[in-house]
Amino acid sequence: MTKLYLAIPCYNEEEVLRDSAGKLLNKYNAMMAENKITNDSKIVFIDDGSKDSTWSIIKELHSENPVFQGIKLSRNRGHQNALLCGLMTLKDKADAVISIDADLQDDINTFDEMVKKFEEGCDVVYGVRSKRETDTFFKRFTAEAFYKILDKMGAKVIFNHADFRLMSKRALEAFSLYKETNIFLRGMVPLIGFKSDIVTYERSERLAGESKYPLKKMLALAWEGITSLSIQPIRLITWLGAIVFLISIIMIIYSLVSYFCGFAQSGWASTLCSIWAIGGLQLLAIGIIGEYIGKVYLEVKRRPRYIVDEFLED
Repeated sequence: MTKLYLAIPCYNEEEVLRDSAGKLLNKYNAMMAENKITNDSKIVFIDDGSKDSTWSIIKELHSENPVFQGIKLSRNRGHQNALLCGLMTLKDKADAVISIDADLQDDINTFDEMVKKFEEGCDVVYGVRSKRETDTFFKRFTAEAFYKILDKMGAKVIFNHADFRLMSKRALEAFSLYKETNIFLRGMVPLIGFKSDIVTYERSERLAGESKYPLKKMLALAWEGITSLSIQPIRLITWLGAIVFLISIIMIIYSLVSYFCGFAQSGWASTLCSIWAIGGLQLLAIGIIGEYIGKVYLEVKRRPRYIVDEFLED
């Protein structure tokens, strides 16, 4: 049997936490009864500096049933760092760890299939959405564009996979060797290279509360993924510079021909447009390069990615 832990990052989840805990407990009891997981498997909530009563609820759940455990971060560090904290804290305690969001929009009934694939030899099992019919057109369009842009920019990710996955102890040990500060887990996990597989599921609507990844955060996450995993933007600057240089040569030839043919104009409009265009490209290039320099700055400081304030164990 598999000793299975769940790593569940939480931020202001008081509206859904008790309902989610009840569903997870029922699922765990069923899996234990069927001898699919051991009786000492745990459900671990990671409180990412919530401002509501999330941590109080986690403490109550722990006192009611020791199957529930809790990790409290010293302050809000963001979803990716909270999840990383859970994975790294639990890697030596379980045979496998499944990460899932607290709203349980991802299907917990796929746990059985994930565990089965793990026992068949897979070190990583990705939860992949089979379709997006519950999403609005705008959400579906932006989400699919998110994955496609990441792929084109060199950040290789599993299409329609977020952070719902199973990782074995072996995979987590390997992942612990990745020490960077700027993390994008769904792009970094495939870099491990161990045997992997997928399970498909349909995502349900959120029970209550607001999504923790609106468009603004999705764009920020996409940019984080691209700049953390790829230098493609800098290469695009190089190609853009080459194109602008070729255009400038064509304009010089055109200007010389116009001058010697005797129909040269004053050219103030084209000069003005050229200055604005080249100036804008330069600022864009400086900004992208500056983003990479900033990431190097953060990496060399080697500050901790998270600090655990409290850990509720048995």
